[in-house]
Parts: sequence; C-alpha cells; structure tokens
Amino acid sequence: MFNFRVIKKDPATQARTGLIRIGHRLVRTPTFMPVATQATVKTMTPADLREIGVEMIVCNTYHLMQRPGADRVKQLGGLHRFMRWDGAILTDSGGFQAYSLGDLRQVNDEGLAFASHLDGTRIRLTPEIAIKTQDDLGTDIAMCLDFFTGYPSPLMDARRAVERTIAWARRSQMVGITPALFGIVQGATYPDLRRECAERLREMDFPGYGIGGLMIGEPPEMAREMVGTVTAAIPTGRVRYLMGGGYPEDIIEAVSQGVDLFDCVLPTRNGRTGMAFTGQGKVIIKGGRFGADESPLDRTCPCYTCRNFSRAYLRHLFNVGEALGPRLVTHHNLFFYMNLMSRIRQSIRAGKFKYLVKELGKHFDFRKNRNLGLDK
Repeated sequence: MFNFRVIKKDPATQARTGLIRIGHRLVRTPTFMPVATQATVKTMTPADLREIGVEMIVCNTYHLMQRPGADRVKQLGGLHRFMRWDGAILTDSGGFQAYSLGDLRQVNDEGLAFASHLDGTRIRLTPEIAIKTQDDLGTDIAMCLDFFTGYPSPLMDARRAVERTIAWARRSQMVGITPALFGIVQGATYPDLRRECAERLREMDFPGYGIGGLMIGEPPEMAREMVGTVTAAIPTGRVRYLMGGGYPEDIIEAVSQGVDLFDCVLPTRNGRTGMAFTGQGKVIIKGGRFGADESPLDRTCPCYTCRNFSRAYLRHLFNVGEALGPRLVTHHNLFFYMNLMSRIRQSIRAGKFKYLVKELGKHFDFRKNRNLGLDK
C-alpha cells in the first residue's frame, strides 16, 4: 500500500515536506537516498544507515539481474531480507545503463539489448522484463523503463526518446505488480518537450514521477530550468524525484522547486577517495597539510567520525591504504547529507526555508570544486 501526503508547504517557495507510507515503512520528505548498486551501500552496514537517519535506498536493477539474479533474490526472500534492510527500497529500471553503457547496448522500440559488462553475455531488457524483475527483487518503488540521450542532444533524438519513454511507461503499467510504479519524465534540455512528456505521463496517473536525463553535464542553470518546468506540470499530490541530483546546492535549489526525493553516488564515491563534505566546504583529507592536524574532519559535525577521529588519523588511514579510512569518511558524508535533509524539513515546517537557503549559500560551493579555504 503506497500513500503520499504533503504536510507543510513553504510560503515563499515551492518547497514542501511530506510523508510517504509504503506498508509499515515511513519516509519523510524531502529525503536523500544513498545508492546501493549491488544491494549494499559501499562500506556501510544497514545498522550504520539507520543510525544516521537513512529511510530509503536505491538499488540497481541492471546489476542485480546479473548477480546474483532476480530469481535468486526472490528465492531468498526479496531484497529487504537478502540485505537485512528494513527501510524502504527504490529500484531503478536499468534505463540509465542504456546511457552509461552506450557502447554495449542496442535500442529499438521494443526495448534494450546489452552485452554484459561482465562477460559479454546478451541481456534483453524490455519494459515488461524491467518491471517483472523489480517485482521479483521485492522493491517498494519500481521505476518504468525509460530512454534518454546525452547532452547536448539534437531535438529529433530527444523527441524520439520521449516517445519511447511514454510508450514504455504504458507497457509498464500493464504488467501489474506489487510495488508502487513511478513514471520518468524525459525531454533533454527542451522545456516544451519536458512539459509535454510530463503532461502525457500525468494522464497515466502514476503515484510518483522521476525527473530523468539531467545531471549529465548540462549547465546547472539549464538543469534548474528543466526541473522547474517538470515540477510545475506534476500534480501536487504526487512524489517528485530528481534522479541523480546530488550536489548539496542542487538539492537545495530543487527542494525550492518542489522536489521530494534525491539520489546520487557523490557522498559514497567521494568518501572512498578521501573527499569530505563539510559545513564549511570540502576537505581533501589525503592532503599533506593534515598530517599533524588533531582537529576533527568537521568541527561542527556530531557524527561518529568527527566525534572520535582526527584529520591526522584519517589521512594516515588513506596514506597506508586501510579500509577504515574510506568507511569513516563515507559515514561522515552520508551523515552530512541526512543532516542537511533534516534541517531542510525542519525549516519548511517552521516556515523558515528561505533563511536556511541564505545561510547555506554562504558555504555551499561544492559543484565548482572549490575548497573555500578549509583545507589550507
């Protein structure tokens, strides 16, 4: 049973806070979903995730249908039991792999065909197969199979992708599955095409809509325009999900436009390479200047990493190749993201979201890859 309700709207923007109920599972929105590509958030245990406030994660259909296989996961009781995660799970459809593995796939109106990135085995993925696979995995929210082109995209290619995405969404709805099914809005960087796609999908009355095909290299201001165009066309009572939206400043901007869900590999991938998100900017902990620094990673952060370990120790762990280093920085980064979402929800409920935006705007400049002086 899926239900979403908006609890409070910000008076100055389109930001809102709400509650998703999926059976006995509750997800407070806006929220960020860590990526668990292979049925695990890299370096983190389910207990770690719960401790820092994670309520929903994203798993990858394309990868799990190959290893260990959707039938095996189903045999073992579904993803929740398999990975010992009692929170909510959203699975993507495999459509992103049609973009990221472009050299290994073929596409036509019927669906996608891949040469496996593992061993070259032929993999067929149609809307029906994608939905049935997600149902077998035992997800809570399944995504329709979609298709999009890179940036920049010729108008004719973007139009063809939209038509396929809409046709595949209709076929996906006909399968009939237990999880809630979300449609995905495409249209590249063409506002009229985005609006048309959203309006045509709206007629199918999905409980939620992904905003796909963004965050792939287009200018941030262009992404903002597309997000605003789509959210304006999606009914208020439906979930809005910015797929791949992950920089803190992008999240804040999208929340102000009415987006509810986010996911991205940034906090975990960057954590494994030694880059930390902090309230004052980014820290590259492997820098030699931290060799004797006894201060915490982020002086304002109460996470486990910052309460217990110095920058000097974290740098040492990375320097000697110990697995604990990536784990601790990943833990901190995910805590940073979950704390950010909590502050956003609180500010919306208090009618003070615009003040939080102003406060965070002084420090958040992660996209431009600037250090803001913190690691000097």
